[in-house]
Amino acid sequence: MGKSNRGYQHDFAEKHVEMYSDEGRIRKATTTRLILEGALGERLAVADVLNVGCSTGIIDAELAPHVGSLTGIDIDAKAVKFAQDSHQAPNLEFRVGDAMNIDMPDASFDVVLCAQVYEHVPDPFRLMNEIERVLKPGGVCYFAATNRWNPIEQHYKLPLLSVIPVSWAHVYLRLLGRGAHYYERHMTWKQLLGLVANFKIEDITTEVLDDPARYQAEYLFPGRNLALARFFRRVAYWAFPGYIWLLWKTPR
Repeated sequence: MGKSNRGYQHDFAEKHVEMYSDEGRIRKATTTRLILEGALGERLAVADVLNVGCSTGIIDAELAPHVGSLTGIDIDAKAVKFAQDSHQAPNLEFRVGDAMNIDMPDASFDVVLCAQVYEHVPDPFRLMNEIERVLKPGGVCYFAATNRWNPIEQHYKLPLLSVIPVSWAHVYLRLLGRGAHYYERHMTWKQLLGLVANFKIEDITTEVLDDPARYQAEYLFPGRNLALARFFRRVAYWAFPGYIWLLWKTPR
């Protein structure tokens, strides 16, 4: 997938009220914390963390007591203002910021969070280059990404929205009265591997599938979805709906 000429996606949270859902965001924060604790152990408690795409700050506020410092950035100024007004802690900061041009020095952070963000930026390759730049050597990026072949698109909950050509997706949204323009650009599994090629990939997806209770991730597989997810992993991992990877920064 080549570079995109799309502009920035502003006011995302205003159009997606789930970004203000304490319950849903806190569950994601808990899973993220447990995965990072498994990877970093006691180092997480003193880690400097950057959340790229912090939105309303609910996840950041939940994680802040478990890390050394946490800085959240987002291009969505209204969501950042909500985060600043709603969540205060001595080690917590929110800024309006461009994920493709992070206003931080090189090697500033032990951990970078990048969860469901790549499809929202004009150039995901610049995003990942910036994440690599601001990570300390040996640092890690928590990377959660949805596959383009996910049968139900995660933002609009519409079948095949991310699979069909973008021009059709625009029409699809208009016909259903859900919007005039489909902004997001999802990648396939192979394209995602190319996107993060500068990192050492540790795939946590299978660990979560094998023991969702360990990561308090049962919410990801309601009903009989866990059995279906495990089946997909065995027969067509390239088509799995989404992945959780730890991306370790190593010397080039």
